[in-house]
Amino acid sequence: MKQICTPASFSSPAALAAPRLPLAGLLALATAGFITILMEALPAGLLAQISSDMAISEALAGQMVTIYALGSLLAAIPLAAATRSWRRRPLLQTALCGFVIVNTITAFSDNYVLTLAARFIAGVCAGLLWALLAGFASRMVADALRGRAIAVTMVGIPLALSLGIPFGTLLGSWIGWRYTFGSVSILTLMLIAWVQWRLPDFAGQAATRQIPVIRVLGIPGVAAVLGVTFGFVLAHNMLYTYIAPFLNLAAMPGRIDLILFIFGAMAFVGIWITGAGIDRWLRRLVLLSTALFMLAALALAIGGTVPAVIYIATAVWGLAFGGAATLFQTAIANAAGDAADVGQSMIVTVWNLAIAGGGAVGGAVLDIGGARMLPWALLILLLPAWLIAWRASGHGFPVTRSR
Repeated sequence: MKQICTPASFSSPAALAAPRLPLAGLLALATAGFITILMEALPAGLLAQISSDMAISEALAGQMVTIYALGSLLAAIPLAAATRSWRRRPLLQTALCGFVIVNTITAFSDNYVLTLAARFIAGVCAGLLWALLAGFASRMVADALRGRAIAVTMVGIPLALSLGIPFGTLLGSWIGWRYTFGSVSILTLMLIAWVQWRLPDFAGQAATRQIPVIRVLGIPGVAAVLGVTFGFVLAHNMLYTYIAPFLNLAAMPGRIDLILFIFGAMAFVGIWITGAGIDRWLRRLVLLSTALFMLAALALAIGGTVPAVIYIATAVWGLAFGGAATLFQTAIANAAGDAADVGQSMIVTVWNLAIAGGGAVGGAVLDIGGARMLPWALLILLLPAWLIAWRASGHGFPVTRSR
C-alpha cells in the first residue's frame, strides 16, 4: 500500500531537529488569524456608525460581514489549489498585502458598492490565508510538536472573539469606524515585516506531486473530518448567533456581554488543554469536546430558563469550542498528507458554510419552534457528528496516529 506523506515529511532538517516551539513565528501566524477574524466580524459591532456615515440602513451595513464570508467561502479551495506550487512565505505575504490594500479602500470609501467589493476581496485574502496557516505551522516543527504548533497558531481565534472585537468596537466609538479599519491596516503592515523577519520560507509542492482537488476529498478520513467539522461548527454558530433570543427565555437580555465573556474565557482554557494534549490524544479530545457541547446543549434544553444553568452550560460550551479549530485542522492535516493545504482550504470552506448556515438554519428553528427549540436542534446536529468521529477510528480520527 502506498504510504501517504504527512506535512512533517517535507519539513526542513532544522525544524525536525528543533526541540522547542518557534514561538515568534507561530505567534506571527496567530496574529494573522486574529486579524482576519477581527475584520470579518468587526462591522457587526459598528453597524450604527457605518450606516449613519454611509447613509445606508443597518441591514445593508451588515452585508459587509456576509460578503466577507462569501469571499472566503468561494475562494479558499480554488486559490489553495492554484497556488500549491508557490513558495509559502511570499504567498502568505501576498495575502496579507492584498488585505492591507482592500481594508484601506474600505476605510476611505464612500461608495457602498465599492465597499462591498473591497470586503469581498478581503474575504478572498482571508480564505487563502486560513488555508495556509496550519500547514505553515506544521512545517516549522518536528512531527511530535505539530498539534501544539497548530494550537498556538489558532489562539488568534478566541483572542479575536473575546477581546479583539469588543476592543475594536470600543475603539470605533472613540475614533470612528474608518480610523479603526485604518489601524488594522497599519497592524497588518507591521505583521508583514514580522513574517519576513521571523518566518522561514518553504518551497511549494511540485506539480508531479499535486493531487487533484476531487481526489483529496476521497483520501480516507478527509470526508469524515469535514463532516464532523460542519456539524460541530453549524451547531456553535446557531447558538452564538441567536444567544440573545434564547437568553430572553430566562429574562436575561442584559447579560449577553457576561455570557459571551464566560464563553471566551473558557474557550482560552479549552485551547490550552487542546494544545497540551493534542499530539497524544487528538481522537479523545474531539470526542470529548463534542460530548461536552452535547451536554451543554442538553442542559440548556432542560434548564434553559434557569440563570445558573445557563452560566454553567455556557462555560462548558466555551470549553468545548476553544480547541475546535486546532483539532479539526490538525486532523485534516494528518488525513490529507501531501495535500494538506488543499485540505485546509476545504476546512475553511466548510467552516464558512457553517457560519452562513448558522444564521439560516437557526433562524428557521426560531420561526418554527421558538428559542426553546434551539438547544434540541443543536443535539440533532452534534449526535451524528460525534458518531462520525467515533466511527472514523481508522482514518480521520484514528485511535493511534501513524508516525
